[in-house]
Amino acid sequence: MKYNIKLMNDTEAEMISKWKYTEPYSIYNMDDSSDSIEELLNGSYYSVLDSQNNLIGYYCFGESAQVPVGKQFGAYESEEYIDIGLGIRPDLCGKGIGIEFLRKGMEFGQNQLYIKNFRLTVADFNQRAIKVYERVGFKKVTSFERISENEKIKFDVMIYMNTCI
Repeated sequence: MKYNIKLMNDTEAEMISKWKYTEPYSIYNMDDSSDSIEELLNGSYYSVLDSQNNLIGYYCFGESAQVPVGKQFGAYESEEYIDIGLGIRPDLCGKGIGIEFLRKGMEFGQNQLYIKNFRLTVADFNQRAIKVYERVGFKKVTSFERISENEKIKFDVMIYMNTCI
């Protein structure tokens, strides 16, 4: 599949803020608020379009790809890595495009943003994503828990050091 990756615009940010994932992946849902849209437009998010210009996903890099509570556990101390985050349109999840989608995002990060070593954070229940990350070459290095009133979620931090994608 051909991917067109570009800086996110208002229309795409609004569309993504409305995406709804089914349980247990609903933790990745946004709330369609102006704050969510503002986050998506902060300059670190990139839209991914297919060859027909349909929005199929996004990438983000740097602090936007981190789970904020991870900082207090030291999960992001190493400056040797740049964080990558990604999202695939809900109806395309589980369709076998994850490996190619992640690799394209990493290639973009290397070629356009000069990233050498990648780090990502994933909820540990998201075995579907973890399998993709491991197949691409990511290795788990640490984990931490985010505890809120309603839930406790464990997150794994994974790194990728190979500069040949």
